[in-house]
Order: sequence, then C-alpha cells, then structure tokens
Amino acid sequence: MRRGWRTIDRGLLRDAAAIGVAIFAIGVSFGAIAAAAGLPTWAVVAMSVLVFAGGAQFLAVGLVAAGSPVGAVVGGLLLNARHLPFGFTVAEVVGSRWPARLLGSHLMVDEAVAFALAQPSPQRRRTAYWLAGATVFVVWNVGTGVGIALGAAADPAVLGLDAAFPAGLLALLAPSLGDPAARRVAVVGAGVALLTTPVLPAGVPVLLALSGLVVAGRVRSRPGGREEPE
Repeated sequence: MRRGWRTIDRGLLRDAAAIGVAIFAIGVSFGAIAAAAGLPTWAVVAMSVLVFAGGAQFLAVGLVAAGSPVGAVVGGLLLNARHLPFGFTVAEVVGSRWPARLLGSHLMVDEAVAFALAQPSPQRRRTAYWLAGATVFVVWNVGTGVGIALGAAADPAVLGLDAAFPAGLLALLAPSLGDPAARRVAVVGAGVALLTTPVLPAGVPVLLALSGLVVAGRVRSRPGGREEPE
C-alpha cells in the first residue's frame, strides 16, 4: 500500500479535489432536501454513511416523502445493480484480501471506478480508486451534514441546491453520451420521465425512466461498427 501512495502526483490530487468539490455541493443538496422532506437526522446520516449511493439516496428520499417506501427499496436496488459489473471490473484494482475488498466495495461509486479505469497502469489505477473513493466518501458525508445543519435556512429552491444533483449527474454522464447506445437510453429515459411527471406521484417517473435501459438490451453492435436490433 505504501508503494501505491507513492504514485500520487499533482494530477491525481487535482482531479480528486475537483471531484470532491462537485460531490460536496451535491451532498449539501441531499442533506437539505432530506431535511426539508421531514426525514429524521439520524436516518439521513445513516443513509449517507451506510448506503453511500447518491442517486439511490435521492430517489429514496423522493419516494419515501411521496409515501412509497417499497418503491424506494426497489428503485435503489435497480439503480445500484450497475455495481455488479463494476465489481468485476475493479476486482484486481481493489486487491485480493477480504478486508480490502469489503472496504473497497463500500467505496465503489461511479466516480472512483471511472477515475481508476482512466489511469494507464495497474498501480496508478489502484491509487486512483482508493483516493477517489475515500475523497467522495468523506466530502459526501460532510456535505450531507452541512445540508442538514442548514435546515430550513437552506431552501433548496431558493439556493438552487435542487438543481445541483441533476447538474452533477449530467456532468458525469456527458462523456458517455458520445456512445450512440448511451444517447438512446438517455433520450428514452428522459422522454418517459417528462411524459409521466405531470400525471404520476413524485419519484415514480424516475423509476419508469429506467425503462430506457431496455433500449440498450435490444441493440447490438455489428463488427463493422454498425448497429442492428436483436
């Protein structure tokens, strides 16, 4: 591990800091929104520490506030299903010892995985994964606490915190939207959410937007780069 930390340089620190700033803002947004929804402080803190999954946490708060705790559980499971292939992808990065795998799996968020896979060597991938994962965990929980502390003073709509999460997600998704299949999924999901939001309870359109993933399963890439339906 000591040799791994020697691979930290200004570039890695700069990128991790940039991720941390964005995640902190989103964490403040989550804390404020959860407090405004009437969730007890202990539940919000426990969710950020033990669940540690931004998208699932926002979805859970929206659905619980709308009176659909079962939907919150189902939605969280669906959103976090992507961690299964993530686990296979970063297995060697995390290490083979079970304590490292246990902690590494808890820190396995989109930012840590993407940050690690962008590195050119195995050692830098390992360093980047742990650096990004630890950074996101700390700033997410600190941000959540700040959002809760602000309480009623942090009106999400007035301060624009309600826009921080979608803006952050859009920034994270932007690079992947260069792929045609990813664009189709995004367009279908967004269309479903927009059409159903006026007529369905809060949170349900987000669940239905996951139907956009069906598009990805129905399209395969040909060897020459063209695509055809299954």
